[in-house]
Amino acid sequence: MTKKLVSVAAIIVGIAASVSHAHAEDLVFTLKNATSSTLERFYTSPSGVDDWEDDVFGQDVLEPGQSIKITIADGRSVCKYDMRFEFTEDSNLDTTEDTQDLCKMGSYTIHE
Repeated sequence: MTKKLVSVAAIIVGIAASVSHAHAEDLVFTLKNATSSTLERFYTSPSGVDDWEDDVFGQDVLEPGQSIKITIADGRSVCKYDMRFEFTEDSNLDTTEDTQDLCKMGSYTIHE
């Protein structure tokens, strides 16, 4: 019985360690919209990857003057990300792209 208890405890410790390790790689930052237009879509992708990941906002948008906490939980230990910002059709702003080391930044502000 004691061997089984030790084995179960070892498995639980292993699972807990892997879960905490996955959370350690989550990249969290605040995105601020300092433009006069609604940010409709926001895409990120690690630098060097040719395709954009899914739209981070989904059905949401980021209105002028608002900010949102973004969590990139892709399991990668990457800091440098390409970003693509798409505004509403009635906006006078063009789609904008930028590359930043998001680990060094607690926030990113999109300007006109």
